[in-house]
Amino acid sequence: MWWFQQGLSFLPVALVVWSAASFVFSYITAIILHHVDPLVPYISDTGTIPPERCLFGIMLNISAFLGMATMYVRYKQVYALNPEKSKIIKLNKIGLTLGLMSCFGLCIIANFQKCILYYIHVVGACLTFGVGAIYMLVQTVLSYLMQPEVHSKDIFWIRLTMLLWCCSSIMSMFISSVVLYSGLYGTNLVQKLHWDLQEKGYTAHIISTVSEWSLAFSFLSFFLTYIRDFQKISLRAVVSLHGQTLYNTPQSFMTDEQALLIAGSI
Repeated sequence: MWWFQQGLSFLPVALVVWSAASFVFSYITAIILHHVDPLVPYISDTGTIPPERCLFGIMLNISAFLGMATMYVRYKQVYALNPEKSKIIKLNKIGLTLGLMSCFGLCIIANFQKCILYYIHVVGACLTFGVGAIYMLVQTVLSYLMQPEVHSKDIFWIRLTMLLWCCSSIMSMFISSVVLYSGLYGTNLVQKLHWDLQEKGYTAHIISTVSEWSLAFSFLSFFLTYIRDFQKISLRAVVSLHGQTLYNTPQSFMTDEQALLIAGSI
């Protein structure tokens, strides 16, 4: 059995690989069609013009679904491992709520493009990465609280490193974006897809775009730390029948029919 076939470890693997592929494929398509500059464009710019916009949207919607599934399984796992620890259970519920909000933000990013509905797109980005960073913080705290009985110290430190990487990328992107869109380098920069090396604001633009790519991959990398945990968990569905038919039947009619069957009259 391969390592990704153990338990539910395929979920975080699928989430990371699929999401990274959505960024890379839309980037390659946009570059081939000369819709953006090859040197580190905004991720959102690579999903602005058709046909890459269609690819970007559908792939990120699937990523949001995989993210919801991964976060739910993580929630169920933490709950099962700590059924009597109220503090951990409360944090776990908060983490699930934050995670679902982050996935909803990813859907907004996928379906509301930056150059068309900029402010809605920014709201989606804040939900995805801002709330997502808080989700990472909650999961890191949970890892700390569950060590060493459930989690090793190494997992905690790895997740803390990913969290710090994500937060530093957020700060870098925020500061460079504020500088870039302050009005010092012109207006309507949101619609700008091609940059010249000699243009004013190019340095701030590059710092902002590099920070965005760094933020995206730091966020995705966090879920790679779930692989070993998910190798030790599986989910199963239990069917509980509340009737002998799949449609509504008057109870008296069913009782009479069953009685006739027993008597051999039917």
